[in-house]
Amino acid sequence: MTALSALALLAFIGLGRWQWQRGVAKETVWQGFSASAGPALPLGVRTLESLPRFARIALTGRYDAAHQFLLDNRTLEGAAGYEVLTPLRLADGRTVLVNRGWVAFTGYRDRLPDTSLADPGATVTVTGRVDTLPVEGIESGRAPPPPGAAWPKVTTFPHVREIAVALGRPVEGRQLLLDPSVAGGYTRHWKAPGVPPERHFSYAVQWWMFAATVAVLYGMLNLHKVKR
Repeated sequence: MTALSALALLAFIGLGRWQWQRGVAKETVWQGFSASAGPALPLGVRTLESLPRFARIALTGRYDAAHQFLLDNRTLEGAAGYEVLTPLRLADGRTVLVNRGWVAFTGYRDRLPDTSLADPGATVTVTGRVDTLPVEGIESGRAPPPPGAAWPKVTTFPHVREIAVALGRPVEGRQLLLDPSVAGGYTRHWKAPGVPPERHFSYAVQWWMFAATVAVLYGMLNLHKVKR
């Protein structure tokens, strides 16, 4: 009983610390998302990778409307759909992937939503937040952009290098989440990723309560044995 109680105490305390650390890390991410709500600054010569995550920036360039990507398995309020990823060619030749928002699934895999632009050759100025591409914990859940000449290309959790290969040119290593107020996009309800930090903190407290329960039960049982 002593050995089992000690193992349970160590396990519950360790799980509580792990959840607490996850909460602290998630709190940093959520605070960064809230802090980036200020004015959008020009990108200049900086790369997206050099900026803090969720930094708001302004870009000027031309959309490559002929070569777009549809990020599959993206849900909104329980509805299935895609996120539209459109390359933006900057004046200096760089390509930035602009996430123009969520569109609903049409109900047919061979009938993709219309993601065309009103004036595809126009120079536009867009603002948004810098973020990483969506990632999947299980590698088998991925589907890189398919080869061939068909566009737009449906893909699931692609890597940046796979998108670069499909486009035939380098791209910036992060995407731009288009601001909801900018024209030319779709449904955009951007929010900090994952569950709130408070959820992890509550899980940590629960694990520590389990540890306290084990300690109390062990003490009561041994006190009862001493009395006997």
